[in-house]
Amino acid sequence: MVRDSWRAIRDRLSDEIASGMLTPGTQLPTEPELCRMFEAGRHSVRRAVTALAIEGKLRIEQGRGTFVEAAPKLNYHVGRRTRFRQNLLSQGFEPGDETIAEDIVPASAWVAEALRLHEGAPVHQLLQRSLANGVPISLGFTFQCATRFPDWAKLRRQGLSITEAYHAYGITDYMRNSTSVHSRRAREEEAKLLQQHIEQPVLVVRKVDIDMDGVPIGHSEGIWAASRVQFVFDGAENIPIRSRRRRRKTK
Repeated sequence: MVRDSWRAIRDRLSDEIASGMLTPGTQLPTEPELCRMFEAGRHSVRRAVTALAIEGKLRIEQGRGTFVEAAPKLNYHVGRRTRFRQNLLSQGFEPGDETIAEDIVPASAWVAEALRLHEGAPVHQLLQRSLANGVPISLGFTFQCATRFPDWAKLRRQGLSITEAYHAYGITDYMRNSTSVHSRRAREEEAKLLQQHIEQPVLVVRKVDIDMDGVPIGHSEGIWAASRVQFVFDGAENIPIRSRRRRRKTK
């Protein structure tokens, strides 16, 4: 094969995915089998597969093999009353979440500021993985005041959604007060938990939720698989007032 044979392998596999010959979830042949199929060396096959994994068309699972990406592409709507379950169910996806770690920790300076607590105040810190149709789409650290919500971690372990857990404390409605989004490269453990290539980017979403009295009740930092989600910000109500003011003309 020629020096750039990996490109031909990449393009052929990409075409087969696009045409439906390789359907989502299909496991690719092993590396030696691919070498025989394409009459190419391991380096060319490995490079082609890696390129498609970075593009989000293939998913490499350590110890299991390489699969055609089956992750859904979500249009995740962000508004004043953003709800994870409603977002997914409205698009026909089954929502799910898994608690990976939980603890009560002293609030750091930035968590305390977000929740209007004293630095060092006890807060629940949960690390959870969210799924759509069983496929990981995000990781998230969430923080709630341990004094106001003493059994928060227990309620979440029992399978209650965030909205249902707030209901248990008499909070029948809440709104998103702020949202910020930026991108960066995935870290090794994040890529592993999201089942994506480490060179694929992630979207970091930080938000603060408030009750109907304007008191912060939750703060989170979500790490989203960028190839599996597109954020849609609904309505001008999400734009801070100061950013909508017109600058006065100077004379």
